[in-house]
Amino acid sequence: MHSDSRVSAAGRRARVVALDDGYAAYDQETALLEAANAAFELRPCRGDAAQAEQAVRGADVVLVRESPLPRRVIEAMDRCRAIVRYGIGVDNIDLGAACERRIMVANVPDYGIDEVSTQAVALALAVARRVRLHDGEVRAGRWSTGVLLPMHRLRGRTLGLVGYGRIARMTHEKLAGFGFARVLVHDPHATLPPGVQAASVDEVCSEADLVSLHAPLTTHTHHLIDARRLALMRPTAILVNTARGGLVDLDALYDALAARRLLGAGLDVFDPEPPDRTHPLFTLDNVVVTNHVGWYSEESMRELQRKAAEEAVRVLRHETPRHWVNRW
Repeated sequence: MHSDSRVSAAGRRARVVALDDGYAAYDQETALLEAANAAFELRPCRGDAAQAEQAVRGADVVLVRESPLPRRVIEAMDRCRAIVRYGIGVDNIDLGAACERRIMVANVPDYGIDEVSTQAVALALAVARRVRLHDGEVRAGRWSTGVLLPMHRLRGRTLGLVGYGRIARMTHEKLAGFGFARVLVHDPHATLPPGVQAASVDEVCSEADLVSLHAPLTTHTHHLIDARRLALMRPTAILVNTARGGLVDLDALYDALAARRLLGAGLDVFDPEPPDRTHPLFTLDNVVVTNHVGWYSEESMRELQRKAAEEAVRVLRHETPRHWVNRW
């Protein structure tokens, strides 16, 4: 798997370096790696590639959250056997460069499923029931039980899911109780359950009343929801994105929402992050936004940190990571 020069010499204590901070505690990483005769080091780089280049030198495993790992940083990894992503998406890592250097990239795709699916449902309901608009009215001292903007029931309508992995399946499960008459799914790689209809992205956009995005961000899915597809959507449709901000053309979404060509949108993710706070999207009353917090609960955070550290331990024991992304 690696040349002898890449394997720690007998007696040498392995180093595992985390390039991003932000968690309340790192006791799980420290304990699990200590048991594997490895030292855990927190070296926050906050997206600075030059700092990352320095931090990764001599590291056997690198843990990363949001900091970009472009080719220049990966080429500075003189001993690294694996990069472990604290999370699911690996679009911040140059997978090709890692492959060339035979550095395994692993992620943690089986954490926070309950949390992100709940966030998707919460955003959908907040948009459907105009929570932001009515919250603002009450806070401003205006009380009216009349119609401010139209609302529509979900029962009998069509749910559309783009992607049908773990999170999408649980989102579907949670939304099932709202009585959708049809469920359309676009995911060429998924086995769909009975009662779910396979559909193209265009069909999901044109026929669904609630479109929830659960696809990974790749060169093929960048701006998957663009001006053309937004134009396909119904004026009563809701778009929810808890996956990756780059899936949606934010300028095109603003145009569609401002013109009331769709009912509203719920967004937990943006491109870039944090987004430009002066973007006109944030002036609209038919969009609900959160700060990429869908993954979070106290339980899921602990689960993520533990599972990332366990992957590092597997690599140090010369085992294959459970979730190896860039297989060769």
